[in-house]
Amino acid sequence: MSYYPIFQQLEGMTVLVVGGGGVARRKVETLLTFGAKISIISKELTSELKQLVDNGDVRFLGEEMQDAFFDGVSLVIAATDDPALNHQVSVGARSRGLLVNAVDQPVDCTFIVPSIVRRGDLLIAVSTSGKSPALSKKIRKGLEAQFGDEYAAFLSLMGDVRKALLAMGFPQEENSRIFHEIVDSGIIKALARGDGETVAATLRQILPVSMDINPILRKVA
Repeated sequence: MSYYPIFQQLEGMTVLVVGGGGVARRKVETLLTFGAKISIISKELTSELKQLVDNGDVRFLGEEMQDAFFDGVSLVIAATDDPALNHQVSVGARSRGLLVNAVDQPVDCTFIVPSIVRRGDLLIAVSTSGKSPALSKKIRKGLEAQFGDEYAAFLSLMGDVRKALLAMGFPQEENSRIFHEIVDSGIIKALARGDGETVAATLRQILPVSMDINPILRKVA
C-alpha cells in the first residue's frame, strides 16, 4: 500500500487518543507540540499523562470508549494494547469519515505517522509505508545529525526577509532570484558557527539597497 504524503495543520483541532500507556504518552506529547487539543480515554494513565490531565493540558473523557466521543474530533489515535479495541475504534472513526491511526495495525489505519526531524519550521518526514520503522528511525537519526538548529534560525530569518521583500513590490522573477541566492549563500553555515557579521554582510550584498534590513539583523545578533 502506498501513502499520499501530507502535512496536517492541527492548531486548535481536537484529537481523540484511546489508550494511556507509553505509546499513547509519546503520541500525546508530540501532538501537543503541534497545537492540538487532546481528549483521552483509558482505564489507566502513565504518570506523565496524569500530570497533563491534572494541569488541564489534556481532557480526560473516562475509562470506556463511547460513540459520542467521536463528536467534534478531527483525528483519532488508537494506542491501546488491545488489538480488538483498536480495531473497534478504527471502524467507528472510519464510519464517520475521520482519519485514524491504530498503532502497529496498518490495516486499521487511514494514515500512518512518519519519523520526523524538526528544526523550528523545518519539518522533515521519513516513511517506509509501514514496511520498516527501524529503517525510518535510522534515516531520521542521520538527518538529525545533518540538519542542526541553524536551520530553524535560517527559516526564522527567511520569514522576515520574505515578508519585507514582498512588500516592496518587485517582480516575482526578481524575488525568486533573491530567495534562491540567499539559500545558496553561506548564511546557514554562518548561523551554525554564530557568525552574525557574515550573515549581515551577505544579506546586504544580496538584498536591494533600498531595503531596511536592520530590524531583521537585530534578531540575528
